[in-house]
Amino acid sequence: MLANIIKTNKIKPNNHRVILVESLSSLEVRDLEKNELTYIMKHHSDEQKNFSFNRFTHHVFVIFFDKKGKLYERKEAYRKAGDALNTQLKQLEIAKIQICDTTKEGLGLYFAEGMVLGNYSFDKYKSKKDTSKLKEIALYNEHISKKQIELINISNEATYWGRDLMNEPHSTLDATAFAKEFKKMGKQSGAKVEVLTKAKIESLKMGGLLAVNKGSINPPTFTVMEWKPENPKNKKPIIFVGKGVVFDSGGLNIKTGDFMYGMHMDMGGAAAASTALFAVAKAKLNIHVIALIPATDNRPDGNAYAPGDVIKMHNGKTVEVINTDAEGRMILADALSYAQKYKPEMVLDLATLTGAAARAIGKYGIVAMRN
Repeated sequence: MLANIIKTNKIKPNNHRVILVESLSSLEVRDLEKNELTYIMKHHSDEQKNFSFNRFTHHVFVIFFDKKGKLYERKEAYRKAGDALNTQLKQLEIAKIQICDTTKEGLGLYFAEGMVLGNYSFDKYKSKKDTSKLKEIALYNEHISKKQIELINISNEATYWGRDLMNEPHSTLDATAFAKEFKKMGKQSGAKVEVLTKAKIESLKMGGLLAVNKGSINPPTFTVMEWKPENPKNKKPIIFVGKGVVFDSGGLNIKTGDFMYGMHMDMGGAAAASTALFAVAKAKLNIHVIALIPATDNRPDGNAYAPGDVIKMHNGKTVEVINTDAEGRMILADALSYAQKYKPEMVLDLATLTGAAARAIGKYGIVAMRN
C-alpha cells in the first residue's frame, strides 16, 4: 500500500507518533510523560537509541540520530530508520502515525520517505497479502513545506510504479503491454506519449531493435514520452533512454543455469526512464524532458538473429553480432541514434546492461560512465 505523507501543524495527543531527535536536549516534557523522559535519560546510550512506549490507546516511539556525516549521509540514515520502524508498525497494525521532527533541516521528510519505500510489497498474485495497514504519515516540522511533501509523494508514487513494472511477470508484460503502461503514465501526468509500432520501427530502419525482436512472436514497440512546459528553463531537452527488454533468454547464446531467472526485470532501465519522466511531468517541473524506450523480448526462435549476423542500424552503420546476449546494446544504439534528432542538452542512458557491473562493485552501487 502506498502511504500518503501530509503536513500537520499540530501533534494530536492520542495518536500514534514517532519523535525524531538528535540530542537529549531536543526532548521536551510536552512530548513525553515524566516517567518516559526519566527512563530515556537513564538508559540512552550509543547502544540504545530507540525507545517505544505503549500508552494503551496509542504508541510513542523515540528515535535518536547522530549529527555526524555529510547531509546526504544523514538523510540516508533517516530513510533507513524509517524503513526499520515498519516492522513494529506492521505488528501493531498501525494505519496512521505522526512524525514529530525536531531537526532544523527537516530530516523527518526522509524518515517518512524511508517508511513509505520500505513498506512496498508486490503481492498482486499472492493469496496471502501483505499485512501492513500504514496509509497516512502526518509530518510535524515548521521547516518542511507542503511543496516538499508534494514532491516526495510524487517521487514515491513513481518509485512504486517502477517497482511494480519490474516485478510484473513477462506473461503479463510484453512490449505492447509495457507501452500501455507508458500511456497510463501520460494520462495521469499530462506528458505526451507516442507509441511507435513495428511498421513505424521498420520505416525508421531501427535494425538493432528489429534484429533482437526476430526471435519473438510478439512485436516490438518504441515509445516516445515527452514533457515540455510552455517556457522550459532548458533550451535543449534532457533525454532519458531506457532499455526495455521485457524478457531476456540470451537469444541463441542462451543463458545457462539460473542466469535466466529474473530476466523479466531486464527492462529496469525503461521502468526508471519512464517513471522519472512521469514524476517530472506530474510535478510540473519547468524543464523539457524526453524518454525514449525501445522494447522487445530476446528469444531463440527459429528466425532469431545469430552470431555472425551483420545488422544495419538506425544511423546507417553496420554491426556484426558476436553474442546475441548483448541485445541491450543493439536496441539502445538505435534509441541513442534517434535521440540525436532532438539535439539534446544531455542524454542519460539507463540499463540493466551486464552482470559484470555487479561483479565489479557489488549490488549496492551503480556503474556509471560519461563522455
